[in-house]
Amino acid sequence: MSQDELSRKIIEKYQEDERMMIRIFAQWCTNHNLDAVSLYEQAYPNQGKNEALKEALEEVLPKEEASDISDEMVVEVLQFFGNDDLAFVAASVAEERRGKR
Repeated sequence: MSQDELSRKIIEKYQEDERMMIRIFAQWCTNHNLDAVSLYEQAYPNQGKNEALKEALEEVLPKEEASDISDEMVVEVLQFFGNDDLAFVAASVAEERRGKR
């Protein structure tokens, strides 16, 4: 495998993993009746629309059919990909939800 092929494979794998992170966030929001777009805009107010998030929201399962995604998991996944602002917003919302129970 050439260096170019290896680089391309690494980039493709990262992009695939990043799409999975976005799907996890979108499903977590759906599972907890949260507006994913609103939370994203809270974290990144100066960015435009996120097409990857829009696509992920079109693919989410109804919460009755979806696996549970813990608050801790979504925060860790977001942080792993460097989405610290969004992880902070998600953690804040999760804490607020726990306080209302």
